[in-house]
Amino acid sequence: MNTIKAGRLYIIGAGFAGQTLANEIKTKAIFGEVVAFLDDDPEKIGRKIDGIPVLGPIRDVARLLRMNPADEAIIAIPSASREYLKELYGILKRAGFDRIRILPGISQIIEGDAHLIQTRSIDPQDLLGRTPVTVNLKQSLSYLRGKRVLVTGAGGSIGSELCRQLLSGGASRLYLFGHGENSIYQIDRELRLLQDEGVGEKATLVPIIGDLKDRDYIDYILGRLKADVIFHAAAYKHVPMMEENPVAAIENNFFGTDNLVHGARKHRVKRFVLITTDKAVDPVSVYGVSKNLCEGLVLNAAAASELNFMVVRFGNVLGSRGSIVPLFQKQIEKGGPITVTHRDMRRWFMTIPEACSLVLKAGGVGVNGNLYLLDMGEPVWIREMAEQMIRFYGFEPERDIKIEYVGLRPGERLDERLWSVDETPVATEFKRILKVERNRPSPVDIQGLLEKLKPLCRFDPNQPDQYRNTESLLEILGEAFPSLKKAVPSKIPVGYGI
Repeated sequence: MNTIKAGRLYIIGAGFAGQTLANEIKTKAIFGEVVAFLDDDPEKIGRKIDGIPVLGPIRDVARLLRMNPADEAIIAIPSASREYLKELYGILKRAGFDRIRILPGISQIIEGDAHLIQTRSIDPQDLLGRTPVTVNLKQSLSYLRGKRVLVTGAGGSIGSELCRQLLSGGASRLYLFGHGENSIYQIDRELRLLQDEGVGEKATLVPIIGDLKDRDYIDYILGRLKADVIFHAAAYKHVPMMEENPVAAIENNFFGTDNLVHGARKHRVKRFVLITTDKAVDPVSVYGVSKNLCEGLVLNAAAASELNFMVVRFGNVLGSRGSIVPLFQKQIEKGGPITVTHRDMRRWFMTIPEACSLVLKAGGVGVNGNLYLLDMGEPVWIREMAEQMIRFYGFEPERDIKIEYVGLRPGERLDERLWSVDETPVATEFKRILKVERNRPSPVDIQGLLEKLKPLCRFDPNQPDQYRNTESLLEILGEAFPSLKKAVPSKIPVGYGI
């Protein structure tokens, strides 16, 4: 949502979204003047729409344009495939456009409600991966109309996008919960600005600073808020960092989720949706173990409750903070090299808006006690993603920007798994949402682990040597998760135990 400088604007796409943007730009003349639509539709080419000519085909016309530094192209084709966006980007760059913006998040635009404030500079993630599925937000979020909705981790990559999309749901109150003051301030400010510009509906926004690890506070705040629905996105999630801080990962993710589930049951929250990760499957990292345990907490709560507790699992998302896309961007800006873990490493990816749209839909159609899996498509080679990003910035891999292979870090594996040998994914009637059926109950004693791990996370004067004891932690977790026990290094690295 960067400010658009006044200049000559070319809108790519003369459909409803493009026309809506053109009309808004015309009423706010400070943003510049729309001099033309560029479109490939023969029925539109040669016409004028509200006095603005439609030129095309795009490939031919773009070569004839004479750019100046203030000229800008805005791609307003929400239905465009990834392949078509790549082609458009190449055409516009060759035509001399240095400033290219896009309407992101197809699920937010398909309602015919495009706004200028939603545009942003085109980014590599817009051209990577598969074409996102189309989700009708107003329809899929109807279950939230008039409800009080709490999002934990609201300032994070997933949580903040959930909040943006929830503006279209008609919720009466949207609680933005997080422990980072700055991130909650940022998303609260952004959502209010979106509302001021006509995006979504007028939910009352309530920013809340709090810590999931504080059981008494979570109980208190859930009693006050009377939330109808919780989307639990908060977690410590950076694998290598959590390998260096394993007690913190368990304390925040496992105990924090237990506190939230306990409070949700006590205060009769009608629907609880846990967001989890493929790293929870046969986990080889402490982070993965913590999320596996969170899945168990929520599914156990579902079995003991008539409320709706469910889990939604998916793989990596493009562009989240700390992920490879922003890392690669910074490395390219420095002139390289790009660091890739292993030549044969692959990951599943989807965009943050698509993942959040499907999470929100699953939250409405999901059934108590079910674990859902988002269809991630085919895994992507990380080295190929690095090469695509290098080319996005106008360089050639290896010639201009080197790629270095640095080896697997603690807690990483070459291929992630979306389900275990004891799980079977089955199709649902909802596109790209699968249901995971368990072939046998989990052998992990969740409540027993909570008790065993409690003195490691909370100081017990009767067991002072157990507080923050990493060796004990890894021993306890290794007994419960053989996959972790095999992956734990024989010598604990410096930094463990924090």
